Amino acid sequence: MAECVVIADDLTGANATGVLLKNSNYNAYTVLNTERLDLKLLSDSDCIIYPTDSRAIDSSIAYNRVYNVAKLLKNQKIRVYSKRIDSTLRGNLGSETDAFLDALGEDFVAIVAPCFPEANRIVSGGYMLVNTVPLHKTAASVDPKNPVKTSSVKEVFEIQTKYPVASLFIGDIMKGKEFIANKIKEFKKNGFRIIIFDCISKEDLDVIASGVIDSKIPFIAVDPGTFTATISRKLITPNEIRSKNKVLATIGSVNEVAKLQVDELFLAQALYNVYVNTRELVESVEKRKQEVNRVVEEILENCTDYDICTVIGDGIMPENRLDLNNYARRFNMTSDDISNYINDSLAEITYQILVKNHDFKGLYTSGGDITVAISKRFKTYGIRLLDEVVPLASYGEFIGGDFNGLNVVTKGGMAGDKNSLIHCIQYLKEKLFM
Repeated sequence: MAECVVIADDLTGANATGVLLKNSNYNAYTVLNTERLDLKLLSDSDCIIYPTDSRAIDSSIAYNRVYNVAKLLKNQKIRVYSKRIDSTLRGNLGSETDAFLDALGEDFVAIVAPCFPEANRIVSGGYMLVNTVPLHKTAASVDPKNPVKTSSVKEVFEIQTKYPVASLFIGDIMKGKEFIANKIKEFKKNGFRIIIFDCISKEDLDVIASGVIDSKIPFIAVDPGTFTATISRKLITPNEIRSKNKVLATIGSVNEVAKLQVDELFLAQALYNVYVNTRELVESVEKRKQEVNRVVEEILENCTDYDICTVIGDGIMPENRLDLNNYARRFNMTSDDISNYINDSLAEITYQILVKNHDFKGLYTSGGDITVAISKRFKTYGIRLLDEVVPLASYGEFIGGDFNGLNVVTKGGMAGDKNSLIHCIQYLKEKLFM
């Protein structure tokens, strides 16, 4: 049974969105013959895409078409409702969004994320830019059927909709998913049914999607397809995939770059994290065993509702970093021995989690020493290198050992910019669905 319904104003846009969903391994079907629509024949589909051919017609007729289709396809099992709009804001955006909202009921809000980063359509400060040119100065302004005379997304909607419109800008997006979730709830409480978001990158769309989900407000995605694909990946498991393919990230890096990347990941993704008390790992064998068991049990007990789990050494926070030399003198060892003890403990935690929960199909490791320690614990012969995710971050598969074929992304702790960890995790998630 489909869990995603997309109503598009034309066939080309419908198919374009379908391709985006297909790239995430969803079975997407575009309805061509509306007179012979049999929903039973689409029972194996993840997404039903229904074009209404309503972009260039009278707004009242467009309203009726979208309203009737939304009523037809409305179902309690649908997790993502999407109103596919033109990437240059042409057509009956307001009236069609109104129709969708009216068909679904007053609990729903419209989340408008009209950017298409891959096609150089972005929204910044409320204004759409196409290849860095304001929309009203592009060919869209002289379109013979649907000319667009303003670059303000909010203005386009306010001219056409009967509902109050609110906006969130880049500065708001940068505050993360919790802030976004709270703003959505605030807007909903104050009667706003349409919320327009700035968005200039795929990372922005990812953060917005997480905020929308965390708000728990029923929504319609209003966008050219990219936001629909993004939020579908977070909410819908393709029918062909029987188990959730989870990603485990083990991070032992202790530097400011790694800390910044972790902070950005926490803002962008819904995940479950456990910090490892590294001091406990080196105090005694018994304390090490207790800390390893604590972390493993906490991940296993709480991972069910999360596609991503992270295990992070608490030394990533400056106040928790150990003086390895002090421990080396205390135990008559070298500082490298102490460091290796911590790395081996993180490797043991990783090993036990993967042994006890087979839903973890992807692994991310940060820090060369961590990767080496994990490879040794897994009895891995090597890594079959398949791709570069970002500079100094590699994707591949473990060869041999206890987890032969495991998908893995490895990155140096100091490598990349603040978004590199987000890129790596998202890349790994996408590979698991291919």
